[in-house]
Amino acid sequence: MKKPLPIGVENFEDMVTSGYYYVDKTMFIKELLDLKGKANLFTRPRRFGKTLNLSMLRHFFEDTGDEKVNERQKNLFQGMKIMEAGESYISQMGSYPVFGLTLKSAKQEDYDMASYMIQDAISTEFERHREVVEKERERLSARECERYNAIAEGKADEKNVRNSLQLFCQCMHKITGRNTVILIDEYDVPLENAYFKGFYNEMVDFIRSLFESALKTNDYLQFAVITGCLRISRESIFTGLNHLNIISVLDKKYSEHFGFTEREVMQMMAYYGVESRFPTMKEWYDGYLFGDTEVYNPWSVIKFLYDLHSDVNAFPRPYWINTSSNDIIKDMIARADREMKGQIEMLLDGGTLDIQVHEEVTYGDMHSNSENLWNFLYFTGYLTKESEYFKGKYTFLKVRLPNLEVMTIYETTIMNWMEDVIKKEDFHDLYSAMEEGNAQKMTDILTGQLFHTISFYDSAENFYHGFLTGILSQSENYLVKSNRESGNGRSDIMVKSPSLRGRSFILEIKVSDSIDDLEDDAKRALQQIYEKRYMEELRTEGYRKIDCFGVSFFRKDCEVRFGNGQK
Repeated sequence: MKKPLPIGVENFEDMVTSGYYYVDKTMFIKELLDLKGKANLFTRPRRFGKTLNLSMLRHFFEDTGDEKVNERQKNLFQGMKIMEAGESYISQMGSYPVFGLTLKSAKQEDYDMASYMIQDAISTEFERHREVVEKERERLSARECERYNAIAEGKADEKNVRNSLQLFCQCMHKITGRNTVILIDEYDVPLENAYFKGFYNEMVDFIRSLFESALKTNDYLQFAVITGCLRISRESIFTGLNHLNIISVLDKKYSEHFGFTEREVMQMMAYYGVESRFPTMKEWYDGYLFGDTEVYNPWSVIKFLYDLHSDVNAFPRPYWINTSSNDIIKDMIARADREMKGQIEMLLDGGTLDIQVHEEVTYGDMHSNSENLWNFLYFTGYLTKESEYFKGKYTFLKVRLPNLEVMTIYETTIMNWMEDVIKKEDFHDLYSAMEEGNAQKMTDILTGQLFHTISFYDSAENFYHGFLTGILSQSENYLVKSNRESGNGRSDIMVKSPSLRGRSFILEIKVSDSIDDLEDDAKRALQQIYEKRYMEELRTEGYRKIDCFGVSFFRKDCEVRFGNGQK
């Protein structure tokens, strides 16, 4: 039997002991020890292996105080790459107290609940080490024991919780004589959530206090590893942390440890016997460039492999859309001006965009200028680097959409936004024009709508079909049916009155190759309705008042031709 795929498995011990397929990233440990960063912030997109890597670090470095547990932890790494790195690395296994904190649960509706969830996560980690503290409590002062127990029991006030990480390290040093390794996962989740929910400043203040106690004046810190999507400005979060080592997707260091390299993907596909689908895997889930390393989206690779294992002909899907926060894209599209809409359309059409790199931005800066917004999209994985260049002392990137998966996420978000916009508009004039057979007025109304929307042309027929169907569906007086079998083929859109005595319409869509083809294509669309007898379904139902429209599109232009359905 093949090893099961680790869908949603983020615990390293579970990954190994349960026999899941594991892409060995243990050389991350070696690189971390070699570079000797005191406080290290890794920014990578969501679902690129950050949580699993932190779990791996905890199991490698942690001294639990229990020899049997420590021995079991060492067995987890047998046969892995780190065990071949040399004694200087292996000797550090099981050598330090480890404080692991995830802030994922802080995605809440208000500050009180978000801060409570962070405090609860801290309390849980204090409780996990409580047995060690109780055994050696004589090494601590009465005040230290009191404060430690209050946090472990969830009884400490917020002021003491803000200083809790420094207290933990201090207690562990007194008990073990060793400094603590601090691991903080998804540090920016509460910040992103707070920005969109309206309590950003309060959350910034809380996170800043927490980090200062852990990283700024902590003499008992061995090293810290922090992960997140974005590098939030030092001024807002990492105040005074001049020793902070920030490793973003631009850095060449650590580049292969988050996400899957092409070699790793090919090995996985060969193991499961589905290497014939590699071109599709690459087209949909490759395209990220971390430093100079080509990287695949690991979550989507695993999900697609899962589907391929059951059916080698399975169709790829945008798996990442359900796991990564799309709020930034939704907000960007809703706020986009004419220039930004044009830039989005250019990216969707396979083009590139030149942006100046701004790594130290806050959520509050997101909409201060378009450059900041493009940076947010780049660092969160919705854009990728094609090339890098310099102008004077400034770094610039040429960016594009990474792959078909991300393109699909943009298109889906745009279509949802467009539907919301259309619902707010009154298209009474368009229906009046249809009822009058006024093709020119229909042309003017539809062209005006196209001018204000965001179009994508790689799958133009789907876009224009959705665009026109969405508009026509706003009438309370007509029913809209799309892609129904009729006569000898499929009509694109049918619009009909609930009453058989009322009006009915057939619309056929063509997408032109150039602006010069618009008129001829509209005529062709109209002729197709007659040639393939698309009116037959409506006539069979009992409709007698049938009109036909041929509609052609080219980018932001439209042409409509009218014909009588009695022909």
